[in-house]
Amino acid sequence: MVDAPRTEHIPLERFLWDWAQRDDLRRDVAGTVIAITTTAGELSRRIQRGALDGDLAATTLGNGRKEIDLWAHCRLIDALTPAPVAALLSEEAERSIALNPGAPLAVSFDPLDGTNNIDTNASVGTLFSVLPTGGRIGDEIFLQPGTAQLASGYVIYGPQCILTLTVGEGTHQFTFDRDEQKFRLTARHLAIPYTSSEYAINASNYRFWSDAIQSYIDDCISGREGPRSEDVNMRWIGSMVAECHRILVRGGVYLYPRDSRHGYEHGRLRLLYEANPMAFLIEQAKGKAIDGFTRAMELVPTTLHQRTPLMFGSADEVDRIHMYKTNAHQTFERSPLFGRRGLLKR
Repeated sequence: MVDAPRTEHIPLERFLWDWAQRDDLRRDVAGTVIAITTTAGELSRRIQRGALDGDLAATTLGNGRKEIDLWAHCRLIDALTPAPVAALLSEEAERSIALNPGAPLAVSFDPLDGTNNIDTNASVGTLFSVLPTGGRIGDEIFLQPGTAQLASGYVIYGPQCILTLTVGEGTHQFTFDRDEQKFRLTARHLAIPYTSSEYAINASNYRFWSDAIQSYIDDCISGREGPRSEDVNMRWIGSMVAECHRILVRGGVYLYPRDSRHGYEHGRLRLLYEANPMAFLIEQAKGKAIDGFTRAMELVPTTLHQRTPLMFGSADEVDRIHMYKTNAHQTFERSPLFGRRGLLKR
């Protein structure tokens, strides 16, 4: 997983300044990432206090949003206000938020991913993506493909508080040192195993999936008796940050496909502040991320809160899913008499 058996636990600030050196844009990116992480200690502390700080799962405004989502949203805006950031895009705001006109960067973020499970003590996290403004203004700043990202990452609030970050030169992890209130480097150049025998999907939605996804999952379930000739394990936490963290540590694949339910026809995850930052991290860790057919980071957004399907993780397994999707017309035999034959027998 890591390129060396031992990693010097240097502070995040030193790691970023060594990377940035005298490049002005890199220094701006470094300062912006550091600004985002200044909220991590406070967020982690409040999440860990749980019911001692009130009902973290309580909803507000009657639209299903959690109070803690809005609290995290506000804290991130406060932290980024002095940073070299022209505009922000948050899951909790319908429009983009102007900060410092003329600044070179823009940040999109999901303040807290996975809060539907926060009352069960499951891990949640903050997702973020850093883009260049490139002279754009207003909402147009954010309508760039994921390939334009300068940095992305997430902070996961679990047994440890961990920042996973890429600035385009590998994916690295930093563990929060609670004694010193700073992140320290604990893993360099994560590398997702090329193959895997583990997948994550919400199987309760099986009846709504396309034939291609149903058949892929059927072949996983059939195990060594099926066309894969191997047993495959399933995991599902319901927090994409937690799912991604597991995949970065030990491999696997995550699927959130489009389905036939109302509102899910174009997928459910938000392209700009969920799919893109995850895809950047995954690719920099030698994995792959697709919408089923296309590399996720090549998708060009047309709206701020655009949704997308997403499959990411071990490269070989993502390629397998892509083959199920692109060869659907010749893949499946569902006759009750003869059963169904999978696409690949490896």
